[in-house]
Amino acid sequence: MCEDTKLYALSVDPQYVELAADVFAMLSDATRIRIVLALSEREMSVGELAEAVGKSPTAVSQHLAKLRWGKVVHARQAGTRVFYSLIDEHAGELVTQAVYQAEHAVDSLPAHHRGVGRAAL
Repeated sequence: MCEDTKLYALSVDPQYVELAADVFAMLSDATRIRIVLALSEREMSVGELAEAVGKSPTAVSQHLAKLRWGKVVHARQAGTRVFYSLIDEHAGELVTQAVYQAEHAVDSLPAHHRGVGRAAL
């Protein structure tokens, strides 16, 4: 089993528990969740993300700044454009699992158990 997929015991270092709570707080915004889901598919520019999540580029930029501060996304400059991607797969997996949990709260047979693809962002 891969080391970073092992389940932690309750004896995990308290600093990591606090930082995990900070991650959940940072991701507790629907737009940021949509951004992470979009970036789990591929690298995107601010304009592409704005279109994908249905928000203005200015609003998306503000959310991306918070996600960069939280070390969730990385920016890459290509000429005059900036492209964003997830730093690693963990944020995408965390958000996907949260969406799956939400599906369970709404439906007795959630879409991910029926083999239905992810709904629109």
